[in-house]
Amino acid sequence: MDYEVKLDIFEGPLDLLLHLIKKNELDIYDIPIALITRQYLEYIEALKALNLDLAGEYLVLAATLVHIKSKMLLPETTEEGEEELDPRRELVEQLLEYQSFKNASQSLQARELLDRDVFARGSAAVTEALPQVEPPWVEIGLFELVDAFRQVLGKLSSPERMEIDLDRTSLADRINTIMERLQCHRSLTFAELLEERTDRHLIIHTFIALLELVRQRLIRIFQAGPFGVIRVFPAVEEEHE
Repeated sequence: MDYEVKLDIFEGPLDLLLHLIKKNELDIYDIPIALITRQYLEYIEALKALNLDLAGEYLVLAATLVHIKSKMLLPETTEEGEEELDPRRELVEQLLEYQSFKNASQSLQARELLDRDVFARGSAAVTEALPQVEPPWVEIGLFELVDAFRQVLGKLSSPERMEIDLDRTSLADRINTIMERLQCHRSLTFAELLEERTDRHLIIHTFIALLELVRQRLIRIFQAGPFGVIRVFPAVEEEHE
């Protein structure tokens, strides 16, 4: 049986679009639709290859991007004096509205975490243990992790097609190994988790195991600035007397 991770518990298609806009340092009001469509479809293929269960909204948005791209390639047909409607306008409005709600949600979540960290007994917040360096450590999501995963696979010499058959036993073993190593170390980098091995199946197992541990809220993943080192922390560090 193939092992599937439900993608919709992490982030949605608009999150992927916002990630691509931020990653490419684009103006959200003037999105180069051809570039974004190509990169969006590349991510969809990568997520499918990983056996991640794509919600239907991802495919709907993919079709929307292709449709907008095709409309922008057509010659102008407006009458003289009429204002041409930008095919991207509705998508931009949707992104801005979503970003507004997302920022409000993150603000409320941060307030809840602060209350937990202040009043909880017997544990310490991971963020307090983060090294005070520049650039600051930032907690990352699914798509930043996918970026790292694709970079690692891109360095492998064999371009063979990824055909993944993850049995639950081997995935459970990988999850246990990661948690055992985190008990011995305060944190581990993504590279350290791979132990300098280039086995494709190990890399895939590690990636899926990290997603499962994030889903269970057993780990938190941070990055030292854009394209920086990715480091994995246990979600809660027990205080040692």
